[in-house]
Amino acid sequence: MLAAALLCAPGAIAVVDGPGDDRTGYERPDYQTRSRALAARVGVEADLSARVRTPPLGLPPVPEPADNPLTAQKIALGRKLFFDRRLSLNGTQSCAICHIPEQGFTSNELATAVGLEGRDVGRNTPTLYNVAYRRVLFHDGRERTLEHQAWQPMINPLEMANPSIGHVLARLRDLPDYAGLFELALDGRPATMDGVGMALASYQRTLVSADSPFDRWYFGGDADALSKSAQRGFALFTGDAGCHACHIVGEDHALFTDDGLHNTGTGYARDMAPTHASAPRPVTLAPGVFGTLSPAALASVSRPGRSHDLGRYHITGDPADRWRFRTPSLRNVTLTAPYMHDGSLRTLAEVVDFYDRGGEPNPLQDPRLRPLGLTPEARSDLVAFLESLTGEYRTLVLDAFAAPIGEAGGR
Repeated sequence: MLAAALLCAPGAIAVVDGPGDDRTGYERPDYQTRSRALAARVGVEADLSARVRTPPLGLPPVPEPADNPLTAQKIALGRKLFFDRRLSLNGTQSCAICHIPEQGFTSNELATAVGLEGRDVGRNTPTLYNVAYRRVLFHDGRERTLEHQAWQPMINPLEMANPSIGHVLARLRDLPDYAGLFELALDGRPATMDGVGMALASYQRTLVSADSPFDRWYFGGDADALSKSAQRGFALFTGDAGCHACHIVGEDHALFTDDGLHNTGTGYARDMAPTHASAPRPVTLAPGVFGTLSPAALASVSRPGRSHDLGRYHITGDPADRWRFRTPSLRNVTLTAPYMHDGSLRTLAEVVDFYDRGGEPNPLQDPRLRPLGLTPEARSDLVAFLESLTGEYRTLVLDAFAAPIGEAGGR
């Protein structure tokens, strides 16, 4: 049993769910800290290849490129690269710094990602669960393969900030603990641009997670696997609420995304609506203690403002693509807060309320969005359904805890 595996080290406390310092409910006067020692985590290495060979209930076969077939050696190399801070300019940032395994392979504590030396990346970190199935990558859909995607954070000056691809390859070739690993995984080839992308993509394709209560009910035929509230929520999801138009459910599997790019109004609200910029904002000062700051006062202690995020428009230059962002999958959505491309919605209840209002109306908004007029019970049922989409993920988190960590100045 998994519970037994968690106790394999005498006296150890395994941290599996959520951040080491979980501040959920910090705004409440009865908040109590739940900080946990990261050194007490117990790692359990998994057979990641097996997850790909036999995907969990609710998922189709994992796509496997003909020019990058999955092997145990490539997966292991990609896993090592994923957790290696030495792949950044100053040895402080790895892929896992933003895609944190115990936080849903995203970051629950930040609305938008923070890169090298505190640089503002400007967008929410997307989860990597089931990324193997994505046909478009990044919030604006600018990449189509994981092999190509892998390099963008490494050379992005806001993220890992390497000056060039060649700089990263030279560093990898000089690190003694990588000696022979690329050659073993890639038919004798040393570290190359293609090889790094192939290895990282191979590891990410193993991060499949399903077999949720919904899957056991809908695909497995277990009538008792899903609560009545969640069943009512699913009826709304596929019925009057119309959520399934973009978050697709098939006959024998469900990816809960159309991989399309849509304007819900989230970006428009931040960029264009003046009332959002002029209203005073509440600020949590301590558990249960609040203050209100004017925009001017808040700006005086905040980072400089960023340019408008126009989504897909930055890729195509087509004005019709303004504020269009990729449809996320809803699998494991309970684990991957905050939500939207800018992390502006903190809870699933806020997400449901946003769509119940019809999003943020604007001239380019997707025509399928409309005010729903849901009752409080119906909104609660939709949240219950979304919560039922959390699949088996602990195996992946425990495996990540067992991964080697490459750090500047040491292992």
